[in-house]
Amino acid sequence: MTKFATFAAALGLTASSALAGGYVAPVVDVEPVVVEERPASTNAGLVVPALLLLGVIAAVASDDDDS
Repeated sequence: MTKFATFAAALGLTASSALAGGYVAPVVDVEPVVVEERPASTNAGLVVPALLLLGVIAAVASDDDDS
């Protein structure tokens, strides 16, 4: 009976130390996302000259010089 009690005590002590600490969730390392930004578009500078060119073309096309 003493062998059984000694075995049960040893098993009880080792089992409690093996489960000490509980569950720890794994840590996932996330790398930051790098977004490449483009420089501002230069198409805005072409709008005004394009409109002026259309105005000149419209003025030349509507010129009625019937003499």
